[in-house]
Amino acid sequence: MTGLGLFLIAGEPSGDALGAALMAGLKDLSPDLRLSGVGGPLMEGQGLSSLFPMEELSVMGLLEVLPKLPRLKARIRQTADAVLASGADALVTIDSPDFCLRVAGLVRAARPDFRTIHYVAPTVWAWRPGRAAKMAPIIDHVLALFPFEPPLMEAAGMSCDFVGHPAAHALRATPAEAAAFRATNAIPPDAPLLLLLPGSRKGEVTRLLPRFRETLALLRDRHPGVRAVLPTVRGTEPLVRNALAAEATAPLILTGADAKRAAFAAADLALAASGTVSLELARNRVPMVIGHDFNRLTFALMRRAALIDTVTLVNIVSDTRAVPELLGPACRPPAMAGALDRILSGPDARAAQRQAADLTMARLGEGAEDPGLRAARSVLAHI
Repeated sequence: MTGLGLFLIAGEPSGDALGAALMAGLKDLSPDLRLSGVGGPLMEGQGLSSLFPMEELSVMGLLEVLPKLPRLKARIRQTADAVLASGADALVTIDSPDFCLRVAGLVRAARPDFRTIHYVAPTVWAWRPGRAAKMAPIIDHVLALFPFEPPLMEAAGMSCDFVGHPAAHALRATPAEAAAFRATNAIPPDAPLLLLLPGSRKGEVTRLLPRFRETLALLRDRHPGVRAVLPTVRGTEPLVRNALAAEATAPLILTGADAKRAAFAAADLALAASGTVSLELARNRVPMVIGHDFNRLTFALMRRAALIDTVTLVNIVSDTRAVPELLGPACRPPAMAGALDRILSGPDARAAQRQAADLTMARLGEGAEDPGLRAARSVLAHI
């Protein structure tokens, strides 16, 4: 077997997207590189023959994991054995630490000299700072999405490169496409357009959608011309449609990537669950309010463990608090409607969010080299 080889592992859709971009970069820089591993449809589209369907690993929540635990443990052992038998020169694990780092640990135990790279640094700046030190014995090199992470990884004993965040390079709709979206959906050019984004998981949608609906009704009392759209995904579309079926003035429900991009480009403001969607909104310069609730125990534990006073990535990366957050007990329709009203009525609030979005995107690599290519350069330099 000749030439360099890499074994890559992704365990969920976000990792599959990162892995596919990394593979594209690797093929550009080193066409003869051998690539094998575990991935989803995007990595398979780049030529990966996955050891088994990645979807087996996309399990979240204790109650969901427990019945599948024996199968997951078998997959961990199978994957580690495949890494060792592959003839690869290094292992690249992509996010999904519960699975990936267990595989890396077995590989390192069998072959202490085997090179290991992990893509997506643990968020030790937000909670559980000891995770980096626990990673260091089994991971040599880290590819970081945020510019402030390399010093934290290096302090724990790993080398680390900031390679940029994919959100800063996400495809955006053109102004013409945004105008066409409004025209197609009979949304007047001067009507305030609100994005409702209650999450991509069923639990989030079940908890947040009723509150977001009530928030919209309260906001319309103050701004009758507000129109609303709700982009959704395949897994939650039936839940969303059933919840809104009897509502005469329900938000326009959108599916598909093109419609979502156009809606983001056309929107004036957003009410969103906490998560990376705040970076998608910042990429499109959409002012936002973050509303999120948890069960009481989760919220109490999160507050005790948190090392920072905000959960919104735009606030964290820009080192501002421009984006209002209503979390836990504060996630109530009157408060969220008031925060949205202040954005619609306040040019200063919109300007502050625009500045925070500009700073966030600049720090995450907007306008710089593609993150997949930067990640590929880092991997090749390390091995």
